[in-house]
Amino acid sequence: MVRILGGEFTMGSDAFYREERPARRVTAPDFWIDVHPVTNAQFAAFVDATGYVTLAERQPDPALYPDADPALLCPGSLVFSQPPARVGLGDYRQWWAYVPGACWRHPQGPHSTLHGLEQHPVVHVTFEDASAYASWAGKSLPTEVEWEYAARGGLDGAAYPWGDEFAPEGRLMANTWQGQFPWQNTALDGYERTSPVGSFPANGYGLYDVAGNVWEWTATRYGSAPGIEEAKSCCIPASGVGIQDVRHVVKGGSHLCAPSYCLRYRPAARQGQTLDTSTSHIGFRCVVRA
Repeated sequence: MVRILGGEFTMGSDAFYREERPARRVTAPDFWIDVHPVTNAQFAAFVDATGYVTLAERQPDPALYPDADPALLCPGSLVFSQPPARVGLGDYRQWWAYVPGACWRHPQGPHSTLHGLEQHPVVHVTFEDASAYASWAGKSLPTEVEWEYAARGGLDGAAYPWGDEFAPEGRLMANTWQGQFPWQNTALDGYERTSPVGSFPANGYGLYDVAGNVWEWTATRYGSAPGIEEAKSCCIPASGVGIQDVRHVVKGGSHLCAPSYCLRYRPAARQGQTLDTSTSHIGFRCVVRA
């Protein structure tokens, strides 16, 4: 973990998406934060020690999903599937599918494994799953203020964790989408899906993967500032939770974020996610408060 000395900073942005507005001055406390997102190896140690079963591995309660296809009321999770040709961006079902058997152990479906992915961020974890790991580790999920302050790395007001230029001197600084989303992925950064933690440069506080790779859960309930219309999640579908208005903030963007669709691999960016949703591009990291 890295110790972060608290202070005042500009949170949010007036330059990008409406749910980030208004930019305002807030104060973060002192805290410690994980250097990188929790990995598959770390999550496996937790499961081995506790016998924990993630939500994606449990049988869904039909009462919570009255409109669901009965054939899909089985353990599983949402997996990104790249369309073979150009599709419209108005319907995420063109590139997301509920895959029976998909879970943190089988990130692409029941026939996939974690072989070679031990140091990749764990995915297919819900808010409950992330909270359970944090509690076991003697840690907590970060608040949105803590997460954003740490992600900025001391660059107050900068667009990205490394400054205002996306690719300084042509160097890609994070695992994001290159090409036309969602059908064309040129993978110029070297990765089509998640990447091993620490594959890209750290920010000013020594933190890795605070932009791109995987979205990260926070402890903060989602909402917009007064007078700002709430935005729907762009690249993260909802799973159909029974309590539709309970969402928490996820931060950081993912390897699926593209400028043409979801330019959210920035500290100010935020999305609201239903608590029971697990996908192939949501993970988390933890904090310990002073």
